[in-house]
Amino acid sequence: MPENRGYLPEGLSAPPLYTLEMLRRAVSDGTVLEGTVQRCDGDLNLYLQLGSTFAKIPREEVTAPWISGADREIAVLSRVGKQVCFTVESLSADAKGAPTALLSRRKVQEQAMEEMCRGLTPGAVVMGRVVRTEPFGAFVDIGRGIVALLPTEYISAARIRHPNERFRVGQKILAAVKVFDRENRRITLTHKELLGTWLENASRFSEGDTVRGTVRGVMDYGCFVELAPNLSGLTDQREDLREGDGVSVTIRSIRPERMKIKLQVIEVLPPAEPPETLPYWITDGVLDRWVYSPANCERPPVVTEFTEVP
Repeated sequence: MPENRGYLPEGLSAPPLYTLEMLRRAVSDGTVLEGTVQRCDGDLNLYLQLGSTFAKIPREEVTAPWISGADREIAVLSRVGKQVCFTVESLSADAKGAPTALLSRRKVQEQAMEEMCRGLTPGAVVMGRVVRTEPFGAFVDIGRGIVALLPTEYISAARIRHPNERFRVGQKILAAVKVFDRENRRITLTHKELLGTWLENASRFSEGDTVRGTVRGVMDYGCFVELAPNLSGLTDQREDLREGDGVSVTIRSIRPERMKIKLQVIEVLPPAEPPETLPYWITDGVLDRWVYSPANCERPPVVTEFTEVP
């Protein structure tokens, strides 16, 4: 199981059918619940409907105070139509006697961050949910609305230019903690280490196979074609190929000592959509060192070291 199994991302499970009794119990025992935000008003208060109970998350209870000012407003507005975790702080009745509730998402986030500070270390494998993508990286909810950055260069060994080439918003993924800045409560993730080494990926292919791939780089000396998220090969240069093209290729040679796969393009194909699930080789635990290169490789090894930052 991933190391954040006690405080999973928002939106991974369907909210229950809420009853007033369920909410009363939640007030007394502090249970963390989840529901879908219906509306955000001009003051950045959020509103939910929990069965027959009308609920409000006041602005100051929507996000934890250590989320930076530039991100706080978009973090609130972007929750409309999406699920959020919360505790039920109080129950009362409106002027007509209908039940109402005050909720806190901030308390849930602070509890989750306390757990992370106690137990989450560099190399820890966590479950996440992609909430936004930018050219420089993907923003990933790794627990109750706490968002970490997964830089684009850490997504896979096969080069991509934008996280959209590997993920879609809302997708559940696994990642490993690369850096945990506890003082500022900021977490950076890495992903490629979970997708297998060069040899693990190359073991799925044989010389003479014809397989589908995606063009990831067009150079004067040839084109790099991704065969798997952590494995690419090189074809001869072709003027009709563009980055993102789908292709069928025949594997002409596999050379572990040079980490090279030689390919021949057979046909240009329509681009492929990113897969719903990725072929993870590591799904839990804590990594301390990961070596992508084969042991007998003649090139400098590609290594990731997971260590605490002083």
